[in-house]
Amino acid sequence: MTTPAMIKKLSRNIVARSIACWLGAQYIRIVDMTSFWKFDGEFGPEQSLKGDIPFIACFWHGRLMMMGSNWSRRSALYMLVSGHPDGKLIACIIQRLGFKTVEALSKNSGNAAMRSMLRILKKGSSIGFTPDGPRGPRMRAKLGAIVLARLSGAPILPTAFSSTRRKLFNSWDQFLLARMFGQGVFLWGDPIWVPKDADDAEMERLRQVLENSLNNLTKQADNNCGHSTIDPAPVEIVE
Repeated sequence: MTTPAMIKKLSRNIVARSIACWLGAQYIRIVDMTSFWKFDGEFGPEQSLKGDIPFIACFWHGRLMMMGSNWSRRSALYMLVSGHPDGKLIACIIQRLGFKTVEALSKNSGNAAMRSMLRILKKGSSIGFTPDGPRGPRMRAKLGAIVLARLSGAPILPTAFSSTRRKLFNSWDQFLLARMFGQGVFLWGDPIWVPKDADDAEMERLRQVLENSLNNLTKQADNNCGHSTIDPAPVEIVE
């Protein structure tokens, strides 16, 4: 049975999904406790929290695993997850780790999810966002985070992590599974502010800024941990 098929089966079986979520959350906690983590980034979430500024934390889908260890628990943080089977499994694990979720059930529910995220940011909580999710292309940012930042006025904070002890899955996102007893790093980039009057050209420019920032941070994090660079998915050329 392939990995996607296994995830789909787990998501449909309430008992199996509950067990898998519990095991996944426990494993993440153990990796967190047995690893040595370094944090680097001049801005980062702490500066935003000091000023009570909600933020939109952006990271690639493949670097989702340890993101719960990347910021203070003093402020509520919601994670945007998809309605796909793997998204439901991820949401269950995230919730067991003490975070809240916003679910995008389908392409047609994007506006509802956007409204929910705007309400969350307005109330002072922050959002975790994977701009290449839920299905890729890998390490290619979509416009969603840029639109949310323009509508909300909240800054986008790009971030990435890596670990010396890891396994990369042969999935569309090359998901990074951190292992116990490693040395890891969390990196934060400069905040990206999107003007409320940004036109289409400016939105596209800032989308590219976000994509470049995330790819540079991911490359730096991997290099710091002694790993080679993971390339983004090739850009599709429309003729």
